[in-house]
Amino acid sequence: MFLDDPGNVANILDELIKGDKVDTLLAYQVAFDLFENEYQPFLLNVRDSLPDPQTTSSSKMVVEGTVTSSIENDSSVGNVETSAANSPLTGAGVLLDGTAGRQAAEDTTSTTEHGSSSSQELSVYADRMVKLKGILSGETPIHLALQFLYGRNRSDLLTLKTIKQSVEMRNSVCHSATIYANALMHAGTTVDTFLRENLDWLSRATNWAKFSATAGLGVIHRGHLQQGRSLMAPYLPQNGGSGGGSPYSEGGALYALGLIHANHGEGIKQFLLESLRNTNNEVIQHGACLGLGLAALGTADEEVYEDIKSVLYTDSAVAGEAAGIAMGLLMVGTASEKAGEMLAYAHDTQHEKIIRGLAIGIALVVYGREEEADTLIEQMTRDQDPILRYGGMYALALAYRGTANNSAIRRLLHFAVSDVSDDVRRAAVLALGFVLCSEPEQTPRIVSLLSESYNAHVRYGAALAVGISCAGSGSSEAVSLLEPLTSDAVDFVRQGALMSMAMVLMQTTEARDPHVGTFRRQLEKIVLDKHEDTMSKMGAILAYGILDAGGRNVSIMLQSRTGHDRAMAVVGMAIFTQFWYWYPLIYFISLSFAPTAFIGLNHELKMPKFEFISDIRPSIFSYPPPTAPPSTSSNIKLPMAVLSTSARAKARAKKEVDSKASAGKPLPREVNTNLSSDSSGSTEGTEKDLTTTTRDGDAMEVDTGPEKKATNAEPSSEVLSNPARVVPLQEKYIKFPEGCRFAPVKKTPSGFVMLRDLDPLEPVELVSTNAPSTGLPSSNVGATVPANSMPVDDEPAPPEPFVYVP
Repeated sequence: MFLDDPGNVANILDELIKGDKVDTLLAYQVAFDLFENEYQPFLLNVRDSLPDPQTTSSSKMVVEGTVTSSIENDSSVGNVETSAANSPLTGAGVLLDGTAGRQAAEDTTSTTEHGSSSSQELSVYADRMVKLKGILSGETPIHLALQFLYGRNRSDLLTLKTIKQSVEMRNSVCHSATIYANALMHAGTTVDTFLRENLDWLSRATNWAKFSATAGLGVIHRGHLQQGRSLMAPYLPQNGGSGGGSPYSEGGALYALGLIHANHGEGIKQFLLESLRNTNNEVIQHGACLGLGLAALGTADEEVYEDIKSVLYTDSAVAGEAAGIAMGLLMVGTASEKAGEMLAYAHDTQHEKIIRGLAIGIALVVYGREEEADTLIEQMTRDQDPILRYGGMYALALAYRGTANNSAIRRLLHFAVSDVSDDVRRAAVLALGFVLCSEPEQTPRIVSLLSESYNAHVRYGAALAVGISCAGSGSSEAVSLLEPLTSDAVDFVRQGALMSMAMVLMQTTEARDPHVGTFRRQLEKIVLDKHEDTMSKMGAILAYGILDAGGRNVSIMLQSRTGHDRAMAVVGMAIFTQFWYWYPLIYFISLSFAPTAFIGLNHELKMPKFEFISDIRPSIFSYPPPTAPPSTSSNIKLPMAVLSTSARAKARAKKEVDSKASAGKPLPREVNTNLSSDSSGSTEGTEKDLTTTTRDGDAMEVDTGPEKKATNAEPSSEVLSNPARVVPLQEKYIKFPEGCRFAPVKKTPSGFVMLRDLDPLEPVELVSTNAPSTGLPSSNVGATVPANSMPVDDEPAPPEPFVYVP
């Protein structure tokens, strides 16, 4: 893969699937591991280098045709022999012909058997080839991941409801942030219940907020490749042109299509191209450019490039910014000469938005090129325009992503403390997170001094650098560095720190790190506080979305499990950080989400039922408990109000008691009643005295009934069933029990794992999957919610049978 030799990889995979079942499993496992690296152009080249199953089936037809003709010959020979036997002419010649006929029939039978076995082999090979191509194209793994995220969705709708109620209607920033948080919480789950339940509230979004709200559906339905276009049909431009609806919702729908088909856009690319060509509206062009960039990520398609370039040359600020980013997405990692073209146009235009879009686009073009990109990086970092120097920081970050290169770190630190532009300084510190993403333990140490800088932009950059490189690690060093920044004096620093803390603590439980509970309470306090700054409130709302992303079943992974960089994830995170200037780019963070799942598959790519062990306490890696709804009745006993007249009546009664007690007269009944509280108090006092006296001596034995046993101790391990949620830090604790029918092909039990069946003669029980609904869901609010998405109280059991006696 690193040598960019798809032909050789295709030959190896082809040889493997011609072998036995174990070799085929190995071929599938290699294909799944290649898919995890998300290098789309390479995967498509490998797929196209493999032989076509159609050719195989046609050769199979040729074999079958030969066999059929042989059988016909066989029957004719048999007829000749029969007629010869019945003929009155039983001469030597006729007998000789009959013997020859029998010999020919035997030869034909052996040919038939050989032909049928070879045709069977060919059909098995064709079937395996189809499955292999399905993995390499992404169809199979995306479908399996979609089933997993839908079936295991544990998103907490009560949290979203609380956020919605606490956000002021007039505050459009927080309104949009809630829509973003909902999209991230349900990323890839296809569950859009929150939106359906709050249509009136959602309709308050106008203009670009409407664009973002529509695009959010793309994040929720990401990976729904078969039904993506029909899901978005109500919002899309009709017949490629404008459908007469709002251009904001149409542009958002095109962006959503790109998010649904991100990195796998063969089926949607043509429609997006037509939509781009048939409109002159800059909002629709903006959405179409972003959608095209996502769908054709890294393919370097010339036709798409030319169409996007024509949009750029219209010199429209809104469309031009998206066109610049889209050109970078299209050419990501190619180090194409077109980067020079983009840089030249950035010098010519007067629009800051276009310059910024092109600067980020150029940075994407040199993704992963290291020293090869140094000339272009030097040119950008020496430019007089601070926006191009800003792009130079991202070019350094992406060219040296995950390398921890000393030269790149030194250059970034130099700009972080010396550049005159705050934007450039912020980007330089933030870029350290990308360069060090392969060594997350180093990042807090390197940026610790910068996190205490007098410059708020540098502190913000330090916070995001730690969040990006330590995402999903639960690192205690990262948490201790971010904690003081979450209560910084500057609102946008608090915003960045809250979001970064959420990235670090993704899928971390309170049992493993008590900071998680503290952090959730802090988020709740910020969201509910009406006097909190809008910026930090937005940060808290987005932090909720990141913390519980993908139904609590995904984590941010910038590297695959095999240790290679996930290009789409790094690119998505880099563009996500541009939300500082343009909020709709927040959705790009969904590209860096990866399901934390163990999905075991047999040779038919089906999920067999079996169990394995997580050898650690369940609470360490369990789902967080759902938010408890506010209780209607309070159990706290409030102090009783005492009226002054009652107090005077009690005092009088007490005087009467004292006077009559001294006279020795019996007390009236109403006085006894008034004194009930006093007598109970005196009894309590007596009990206290008794307790005190018995403490020193032997304690008085009291029969308190059977002792309550302490709560059951937590088990030291947990049994999981296929497929299961397995957090990256949990992988080392996964074990297969003795006598387990299935054994994994690879050692690391995570992601997509091919399983060898050790008892192939026994029938296999498969996992029943509840796939997401196809097409547009019905208007019923609960139509798209899986049965286990939210905990529901069990129904009470019916009463026992009884006979009614009047």
